[in-house]
Amino acid sequence: MGDVPVLARVSGALLLLAGLIGAVAVFPTYLVVGGRELSLATGPVDVLVALVTPLVAIAVGAGLALGRVPRFGLAYAAVAGALAVGRLFIELYQGTTSTARPGVEVLAGDRVLTGSVQTATGWTLGLVALGLTVLAAVLALLAWGRTVMEDAGELDPGRPVLAGAAVLVGVGAVLCLALPAADVPDQLVTDPTTGLVTVVTEEGPRALLERPGLALLGGLLLAGAVLLCAVVAPSLRPRLAAVGGLLAVAVAVLQAGLSGLRDARHSADLDWTLPGVGLLLLGLAALALTALAWRWQPRERELRADPRRVEDDDDHGWPTGR
Repeated sequence: MGDVPVLARVSGALLLLAGLIGAVAVFPTYLVVGGRELSLATGPVDVLVALVTPLVAIAVGAGLALGRVPRFGLAYAAVAGALAVGRLFIELYQGTTSTARPGVEVLAGDRVLTGSVQTATGWTLGLVALGLTVLAAVLALLAWGRTVMEDAGELDPGRPVLAGAAVLVGVGAVLCLALPAADVPDQLVTDPTTGLVTVVTEEGPRALLERPGLALLGGLLLAGAVLLCAVVAPSLRPRLAAVGGLLAVAVAVLQAGLSGLRDARHSADLDWTLPGVGLLLLGLAALALTALAWRWQPRERELRADPRRVEDDDDHGWPTGR
């Protein structure tokens, strides 16, 4: 592994800063909707769910800024930034233009009508964190070709299987993201005279691709980025670059699934939906693929056939490419 370019370290520093700002953004008021203050930090579980993505960004960004396993950090930053672009447009819609076409939304675990929306500190900090993540991704792409980090190709035999599984996870995640992870359940009303049972549908949050303007654009970008990154991540080299890309996809999908569970748990008006369950399971599956890529070992006969394939662990116990 050669010297780590300055651009790579700056990308790591920006990712670290984005994680720190994102973590701070959890605690202040997020939005004021109809005079009601909404916050992501309404309880210990809510705080833990909201901190998943920032904490991972802090850990990976710090490692990249210090020059540790650079292509792992660069791959994570690039994929995380690609996924953050869509979320950036969605956040802009929720904080600025959602009142143009008022509707029922689930914001910070609360079911609200977006008749009047005022931005607050939490929303602003979250937007800054997303912007820094996108900027870190741009620098990561610029630094990628200048960063030397190779391995002996231990993952190569398993890349086709890993890629196929990642594509399935990506397609499933896009299908689940298209529908609300937490929704208002239908009510069954029985006529006391006739005994006829009628299903009464209440208005719930709009699906990701049913929203107008910036939210629709953000939803399309997010869905496309999830699928594209799931396809590309397993092909990144060296092995730890694939691990970084898969980790970013896993964190994004898992965050969406956990957020749906938080919303359903937080509001008595909402139920956790099948797409929400699917997002959580797919996020765990993506984490499993990440762990598989990280711990992949060639079979013994492959080692005998090619003695150059060695275990790529550095002095601190972290697997690194050489």
